[in-house]
Amino acid sequence: MEINKLIEIIKKKIAKEIVFQEINIEDKSFLHKNHKNNSPNKFHIKIIIKSDELKSKKKIDSTKIIYKILDNELKNYIHSIQLSVN
Repeated sequence: MEINKLIEIIKKKIAKEIVFQEINIEDKSFLHKNHKNNSPNKFHIKIIIKSDELKSKKKIDSTKIIYKILDNELKNYIHSIQLSVN
């Protein structure tokens, strides 16, 4: 999968499940290019989301919600997520 398509899918899936004021998704795969287990088919994603809904929850619960929403993408296209909830 191409990174821009993956980012669009992530945005749409999160928007369908969570009320947010702003979302920014960045490809950070280049930072891991030389790592031993790096795969060109799996991406390192940074998600910065401004959401009163998520902010009102414990950090672990917010993370679980995002991981549940992106379950298929995590299994197939994402190696790691860096998540920031504001």
